[in-house]
Amino acid sequence: MARIEDYHTGRIRLVGWSLAFTGLAITGLLLVLLFLLSGILTAIWLGIPFLALSTTLIRGHANAHRTLLRRWLGHPIPTPYRPLPTDLPTRVGVILTDPATWRDLAWLLLNGTLVLPLTLLPAALFAEGVHSLLVPYYWQYVPADFDMWVNAVHVTDQATAFWTIPQGILLLILYWTLSPTLLRGYAHTARWLLAPTEKSRLAARVEHLATSRADTVDAQASEVRRIERDLHDGAQARLVALGMSLGMAEQLLTRDPQSAQRMLAEARESTHQALTEIRTLVRGIHPPVLVERGLDGAVRALAVTQHLPVTVDIDLPGRPADPVESAAYFAIAELLTNAAKHAQANRAWVRINHGHGRLVIVVGDDGNGGATTTNGTGLTGIRRRLAAFDGTITIASPPGGPTIATMELPCALSSPKTSPSSATD
Repeated sequence: MARIEDYHTGRIRLVGWSLAFTGLAITGLLLVLLFLLSGILTAIWLGIPFLALSTTLIRGHANAHRTLLRRWLGHPIPTPYRPLPTDLPTRVGVILTDPATWRDLAWLLLNGTLVLPLTLLPAALFAEGVHSLLVPYYWQYVPADFDMWVNAVHVTDQATAFWTIPQGILLLILYWTLSPTLLRGYAHTARWLLAPTEKSRLAARVEHLATSRADTVDAQASEVRRIERDLHDGAQARLVALGMSLGMAEQLLTRDPQSAQRMLAEARESTHQALTEIRTLVRGIHPPVLVERGLDGAVRALAVTQHLPVTVDIDLPGRPADPVESAAYFAIAELLTNAAKHAQANRAWVRINHGHGRLVIVVGDDGNGGATTTNGTGLTGIRRRLAAFDGTITIASPPGGPTIATMELPCALSSPKTSPSSATD
């Protein structure tokens, strides 16, 4: 998490922030001019690529503001943009009909004109204050025919030059006093236009819920088909064979007791195998260890069964809800399986903690990297499983490794735990 800027201390840093925000404001005005020029050129179709380029630059510029303002506001400003298609004309059409585009343009105009003094004033006060303090030491080197005014002081000789010192002190006091308030006001003004509106947040929320609901329905249907297939090919087939064996044993019981006894023994073995397969199937639906020991104990037990060393570090002051525990457990199991099977890793690690109403899970390995949540991989299934609970997964997996998957699940914890908080398995 980015460090929150302390705007009441370290005021010398505020000069840098002031200059940075001022530079971004001026750059934003240039981007508005580029956008207007691109719009004019669209009359001859030449401006469509430039329009796509200018809007992309404007969105990147606005996102840079959002990233910087996170240091001032203590929380991120989400991006309000609609998803963009790959087709260029359609892409431009979506951009131009997106209200967030016009809010960005309004922000750039406001930021480069009316709001610009808020960002420039702290640096200007500091520069003029320092300049006023230095005037008595260099005024005599100014050409004699130059009528020298330093803000409110008319410098004509050494005596009047010394009057710039109180002026400089006053300007620095103003800088010291006003700069935090000015830049804080700027941050709130920026958030007002850069943050999504309530309507856009609601629309994004509805879209997310619709997508996650469809993914959940697909995942549940796939899980039902898997259970049906496992039952049909496994336990059901064994039970059918068991019934046939018992029928044959019944017929042979009076004529050939030894053969009947042998078939009954085979039937008993088939019963044992069928029970084993059913237990395995049940564990795949909801492992008993997860019910008995919670996510902490289940993940530690899972780590012991892996084909590579797994370091486990868990700090949970309670238990999430059962569905959340199940989703987290199977996501971790899938990632550890990928690490051993596909990534050719030598070791892996799992870290779990809870804070600010979110369960945070980090699973990493030292394998060959290159993991992605696209192209229908197992990671796509994890993303869909977590999305049902408004959870997210972020993958950092450069070629050559390491692979680090960070999962976040909004949830509350129930009763406090009694087991140790962390260990290495």
